Amino acid sequence: MAALLALERDRLMEVLRSDEERKWLERVGIPRVPTGKLKRLSQLLEKVGYRDVVHYTNTALSLHDYQYHGPDPDMAMSKYACREEAVVDAKALVGVIVRLVESYVKPSLERRRAWTERHEKELDALKERLGKLYS
Repeated sequence: MAALLALERDRLMEVLRSDEERKWLERVGIPRVPTGKLKRLSQLLEKVGYRDVVHYTNTALSLHDYQYHGPDPDMAMSKYACREEAVVDAKALVGVIVRLVESYVKPSLERRRAWTERHEKELDALKERLGKLYS
């Protein structure tokens, strides 16, 4: 989320209605990406063309709750009744992150000549580990 926000800073500034919102995004939203503001930040990214980021964010927030509360058969504190349910969403979310990096982050950094061999190596390693999760 932080990478997308930083890469789209200028476009995000254009869709914000007030100087106060722009200042907050610049000082807090982009550098810190507060958990309590993830929904709003993902909505802003959707406004500038990132489809389904709100849904991915909801999944990430559900996993965040699970991290603190664990499995919850009654589903009062967590959206996951068992570990296996959380694992399915965690794997899917990592896959989404890889696709977002490949589709948006990498091309943007390549245009700026900022995508390095280390970035490529780490992305390849992540894809390899993700592939092992599904095999």
